[in-house]
Parts: sequence; C-alpha cells; structure tokens
Amino acid sequence: MARGGQSSIEALAADHPHRWMMLFGVWLLYACFGLTAASLAPLVGPITRDLGIGHAAMGIVFGAWQLVYIASAAPGGMAMDRFGPRRTLFAAAVMIALSGLLRAFADSYIFLLCAVAVFGLGGALVSVGAPKVIALWFEGRDRAFAMGVYITGPSLGMIAGLAFTNPVLMPLLDQDWRAVLAIYAGIAFAAALIWLLISAHPEARRVEADLAAAPREPQLQLYGELLRIPTVRLMLLMSVGIFFFNHGLNNWLPTLLRTRGLEPSTADLWAMIPTLVGVAGSLLIPRLATPKRRFPILIALLASAFLATVLLHADPGAALGIGLVLQGIARSSLMTVSILILVELSEIGPRRAGAVSGLFFSAAEIGGVTGPLALGAISEATGGFGLALYALSGIMIALILLAALVKR
Repeated sequence: MARGGQSSIEALAADHPHRWMMLFGVWLLYACFGLTAASLAPLVGPITRDLGIGHAAMGIVFGAWQLVYIASAAPGGMAMDRFGPRRTLFAAAVMIALSGLLRAFADSYIFLLCAVAVFGLGGALVSVGAPKVIALWFEGRDRAFAMGVYITGPSLGMIAGLAFTNPVLMPLLDQDWRAVLAIYAGIAFAAALIWLLISAHPEARRVEADLAAAPREPQLQLYGELLRIPTVRLMLLMSVGIFFFNHGLNNWLPTLLRTRGLEPSTADLWAMIPTLVGVAGSLLIPRLATPKRRFPILIALLASAFLATVLLHADPGAALGIGLVLQGIARSSLMTVSILILVELSEIGPRRAGAVSGLFFSAAEIGGVTGPLALGAISEATGGFGLALYALSGIMIALILLAALVKR
C-alpha cells in the first residue's frame, strides 16, 4: 500500500467512535508508565537506608532505565511499524509490571539497578507507540487534543505515586516500601490486560491488518532520510535538553523540597503542584499549538522552564510555589509540542510516526539519563541543589536559542 493507502487507513480510523477507547487504552498505559517511573522518588530515604547507597548511586538508579530506553526506542519504533500497536503495547505494559515487581524484591544495589533497567524496554515501546496510535486514529485538531489527553497519563500516574506512597500506602503497609512497589506492579499488569481487551475491537484489528499489508521502507534508508531533514536534527538536539530538565527535576524534586525544610509527606504534596498544573496544561496547550502558533508556544514553554529553575532556589513560600507552577506549565507540553512539530512535517506523517518517534525518544533519553545522574552527583558534591539549578538555567537558555533557530 502506498502513502495514499496509508492516508485512507488514517481517515477510516479517525472517523470511528472506537478511537476514544483506543485513546483511553493508551492513556492508561502511559499512566502506569508515569506511576512506575515516579515510584522510587518518594522512597529515596528508606531505599537508600536499606540498601546502603548514597545520592550519587541513587542518581545512577534513576537513570538506569533511560540507558536501556536509548538503545530500545529506535528498534521499538521499527517494531511498532512492523507488528502494530496491539501486541507491542501489551508487551510494553507487561515489562513495566515486571520491572515494578523486580524492584520489590531488590536486596542489593545491583539488583535494584537491573530491575529499573527493565523498565526501559517497556517505557520505550509505550513512548513510541502512543504517537503512532494517535496518528492512526485521530487527525486535525482532534489529533492535537488526543495528544494532550494521553500525555496527562504519566502526570496523573506521578500524582498517584506522590499522593499515595508516603501519605497512604507506607503507613498502611507498616513502612514496607517493597509492598508498595509490588502493588504498583499489579496495577501495571491489570492495565496490560485492559489494553488487550480494548485493542481486540474489530476496527483495531482491521487497521493493524492494513498496516501489516503495507510495504515497508528499508529501516536504515528510512532513518537516513529522516536525519537529513534539518528540522528533525534540531528537534532531536532540543529533545536532549528537554528531557534533562524533565527527568532531572521529576526524580529529585521531592528531595530538593526536603532540603528547603519540608517534611517528607509535605514535600511530596508540594511536588504534586507541577504535576497537577501539567495535567491542565496538557489538555489546553496542545490544542492552542496550531502550526502558526507552535513555535511561539514552544519558546514560551522554554521560558517558563527557565524561570522555574530560578524560582526553585527560594524557601517555601509564594516564590517557590510560582516556580513549581511554571515547572508544571513547561513540562506539561514541551514533549507534546515537539512531537507535533515532527509528526506533522510533510516528510513524516502517520506512516513514519513510529520511526521518527523512536528517533526522538532515543535522543531525548540521553538527557533523561544524564539529568537525574548530574543533579544527584552535583547535590552530593556541593551539599545542595543550588549549583544543579544554575546548570538547568543555562540549559534552558541554550534551548531557547535552538528553538529560535528551528523557527527560522
């Protein structure tokens, strides 16, 4: 099937009411992604005490799954285009659940490191699969809205982790962090089964059959063509800095807030502010990011991230609260707007959405690895997060300049 055949697949799927159930399924998997990714941050204290490790070592743990993710995202994009979302996203959810279960049994630093690394396989498939599903089942303004909806999944998963881990589950389970992680693993496995049921709909099977029948470009040739597009190259470079900011602060924010004098449970509640703001931003900002507004919105989001890194130096109060709100605005849509820019390039489209998403996330997770690692190492070496925040400010300035170059 030629590119025109792919367009007809998209149009048929985009008119079918089951697209909303497909969106819910993707959202649910991404929520489990966020829950599992954030599950360790509120438990840094008991985990480091039980396993006898420091902040620098924990930073390596936080970044372990991103190393696997980097290697897996591009092949995951190829697998998504070849086998379709149904099987690959089910496999992704099972691997996410397995990672959570293995964390619960970790009795050493190396065991925990390997358990977290498994998450990279599932996380990569979810990340590249979600844009593929949205590109196939939605078009026009509905596509931007659907991307905004599914990206609330990880944010709400993180909210659940922060809201229930220390305030509810740890006291309920007699401060047993292993039992908490086992519960989160069970939730991810249940989501895998729900996705399998949703994607068994006849229309979903028809779309996958049409995809399987379509001819495929040689993968090395395809990636070569994508990398020759200047906008793709610049957006891949920007993705590194975006994920450095997002993953670095996501993992260390509860600990950073505790250094400001907040109790662990209070710090976790404050750390929910960016996530709550991010949910609202994810629903609103992508719909506003029409082609004419997309680059101004991207630059505004980067400016919000820069101001957040400045205000997070403050003690608990109004300034710190504003910084957390700005962080939430930035992280809510930086990734979504960036992927929209790529997927809607005339050279990309739904046919190549899996491949370009794989490239995007492979590059981005270089920042996802180095962000938590760098912030953890700097905080341990300097006794605080001040210098780490200054480093983030510099990266945001560089990204604003890159965004201006992309726009030009």
